[in-house]
Amino acid sequence: MADDLEEIRRKRLEQLQQQQASEQMGAGEMQASMQQEQAKAEMDAKKQALLRQILTPEARERLSTLKMSRKEMVEQLESQLIMLAQNGRLQSRIDDEKLKQLLVQLQPKKREPTIKRM
Repeated sequence: MADDLEEIRRKRLEQLQQQQASEQMGAGEMQASMQQEQAKAEMDAKKQALLRQILTPEARERLSTLKMSRKEMVEQLESQLIMLAQNGRLQSRIDDEKLKQLLVQLQPKKREPTIKRM
């Protein structure tokens, strides 16, 4: 009976140690994910600040509304604009008209359907 009691205590101690080890690993993973989120938020803030310098308010508004439907295309355009600005290849701020022209250039060409009758 004493041996059984000792065996139960030993198993319970092992369970508690495993539980504690898994909680510590979970806390480490949580901290890493929080750091990643914080780094992503910082990058986003820097990106938005740079876009404020590059674009006029009307152009920024157009991009934000377009981002709801064409997120990939807007992100691609934003990254291109940021690279151009960082390389010093933008002479002036981009207004709404220039932005419209850029968006038209980025849109894929639509093929006209042809119907052949036999």
